[in-house]
Amino acid sequence: MHEVFINYRTQGGKEAAYMCHERLSARFGDGSVFLAAKSIPPGTNYADALISNVRRSHVLLALIDEHWLDAPDRKNPGRRALVNRQDWVRRELEEALTSGILVVPLMIGRSAVQLDARRLPKSLAELAECQYERLTLRAIDTDMARLCDRLIRQVPELAVLDRHPAPAAASDPDRESGVHNSGQSGGIGQVNGSLGTFVNESHGPLHTGSGDQIHQNHNPKITGDGTNYVAGNNHGGIRQEFGPRVPRKGDQR
Repeated sequence: MHEVFINYRTQGGKEAAYMCHERLSARFGDGSVFLAAKSIPPGTNYADALISNVRRSHVLLALIDEHWLDAPDRKNPGRRALVNRQDWVRRELEEALTSGILVVPLMIGRSAVQLDARRLPKSLAELAECQYERLTLRAIDTDMARLCDRLIRQVPELAVLDRHPAPAAASDPDRESGVHNSGQSGGIGQVNGSLGTFVNESHGPLHTGSGDQIHQNHNPKITGDGTNYVAGNNHGGIRQEFGPRVPRKGDQR
């Protein structure tokens, strides 16, 4: 069964429709997305196939570019395609709205603007009130991922088919991040490696660098390159050492 039906006009929406089909199929499976050019077998009555697949779908994506509203009718070049009751884009949308299917206008590019109900046939006026999403071809992977994430929260049938669910939260954030907590209140115990950090609330020492740290009876001794030490009530200062210190003129010895 096709869960998502892609509604598009060949002139202006074909490229976007194929790109959407590819990404939706990768996310939900090949058989879950209906695109007329790909999903109707040769020799099949396409009129029956279009209407029946709209009715069986759970979501219809209406691809709308900046020329969609004023696209000319091929059989009557002097008027808009949407005015023609036999226009297939219009018929698919009418069927979806009548059937209570979730209809999502998908605005293609930055120039496509929200629809004005006054310029739509009365049978499609509701389309102007449907919350739309925006799709830019340059960022199609990001935009489609966002759209899919939102759809699976609305349509349980898509959530079941989702091939890329969000990763489960780590059971131990400290273990996942490589940080070892020694258990003292308000601090991080020790991080092994070439760069160490020790924070003991607001009064303990802060040590970063490759050297050792010794903390005995609250009288810390810290050595090594790249060392920061903060003690007491932090009324003093922070001294940082990297390598041997070069004596400066006027230093006391």
